[in-house]
Amino acid sequence: MREQVILQCTECKRKNYTTTREKRKHPERLEIKKFCRYDRKHTVHREMK
Repeated sequence: MREQVILQCTECKRKNYTTTREKRKHPERLEIKKFCRYDRKHTVHREMK
């Protein structure tokens, strides 16, 4: 069962990306380094509630 999650930039606090994750295999929050178009650099994006 895959769950759709929204990724939020840790620097500018904007919601930039959506992705899916397997809830049973990875119960912790997702953290991915992705490009933020508002900051114009690669930053850490975290899964929000």
